[in-house]
Amino acid sequence: MTYAIGLTGGIGSGKTTVANLFATHGIAIIDTDAIAHSITAPGGAAMSAIRRDFGDAFVAPDGSLDRTRMREAVFSDNSAKARLEAITHPLIRTECERAAAEAEGPYLIFVVPLLVESGTWRERVQRILVVDCTEETQIARVMSRNRFTREQVQAIMARQASRAQRLAVADDIIDNDTQQAPLAPQVDRLHAAYLQFARQTGGE
Repeated sequence: MTYAIGLTGGIGSGKTTVANLFATHGIAIIDTDAIAHSITAPGGAAMSAIRRDFGDAFVAPDGSLDRTRMREAVFSDNSAKARLEAITHPLIRTECERAAAEAEGPYLIFVVPLLVESGTWRERVQRILVVDCTEETQIARVMSRNRFTREQVQAIMARQASRAQRLAVADDIIDNDTQQAPLAPQVDRLHAAYLQFARQTGGE
């Protein structure tokens, strides 16, 4: 099995930017958010079950998931969240396993925003890499990027693991809080380490 890293971080931490830097080294990136979007796109593997379970009101005119309506539902109703996850999580896991089996290179990276919350990734990866920044930095970035209000961002963060919880499970940490800690050298250093770890475990 290919040596695997689980990359995570809170909303606005810079997970995608970090993953893209690893990709420049030729590392395969498997993004669970991208998979979730693909299975809820028009004709996506989750859409028939979502329509059946939640009704036509949760399906956009183009046949994709009505993300705004679903976001409101899962934020206000934990049972709706559980029902959605019961549909999507098995499909995401299957696609992750397929992509991992096809991945080439000395190691691969799973980008998992809710890695800590899921509770199932620790045994599926060899190391956990956390992209870290302060909560204020998260809020500022998401407000700027998504045009959300501070309250909307804080509501999302409240449903994610805390910064302390993520750091507690981290094997490796990338500081993405300020320009004083540029990302590329941190990624380069970890890439070299992961190559060595992969060689030691026969992953290459």
